[in-house]
Amino acid sequence: MSASKENLDSQAKDPAVDTSEQLEVNEGEASPEAVEAQEQIEAEKDWATLLSEAEAKIAQYHEELLRARAETENIRRRAQEDVAKARKFGTESFAESLIPVRDSLEAALALSDQTAEAWREGVEATLRQVNTAFERNLLREVAPAAGEKFDPHHHQAISTVPSEHPEGTVAQMLQKGYTIADRVLRPALVMVSSGQAG
Repeated sequence: MSASKENLDSQAKDPAVDTSEQLEVNEGEASPEAVEAQEQIEAEKDWATLLSEAEAKIAQYHEELLRARAETENIRRRAQEDVAKARKFGTESFAESLIPVRDSLEAALALSDQTAEAWREGVEATLRQVNTAFERNLLREVAPAAGEKFDPHHHQAISTVPSEHPEGTVAQMLQKGYTIADRVLRPALVMVSSGQAG
């Protein structure tokens, strides 16, 4: 007896022993309906796995969205609080700078017998206090000199007049302007030169 025939006889005698060759033979013998059912089960398992993974990602994204929305709301609320505080206390520094000016003016008015020279010295001292307050709060004077180029961002032209200065320059300043931190509070009022009269 050959070895392959003995092998088949031993498999026939012991049905519990299953080899890979017999599995291949059994798979080849499966009915098309069984194969299709098996494939459908595997496909359903794949779809179920994909669905559960997609649901997990959706839940994760939803949680991240809720956190981002909450963080955005917190940032917006904090920004509103900061703006409200800035409005409320933004003038505090400037007001503190003006208190000594008021004190000086009240002290000057409280004195009844003063000479014109004493009044002048008091007013000059008060003006120095105002200038100090302006400097501390970045308030700058805009006072263009005659002949300076007209700047529409810092100057406001009232009229044009013939003058000895070139056309488009300041002929005369009527009122000083002011800026605070490079922002114009009030433009300087000027008369602009239209050139020399012909």
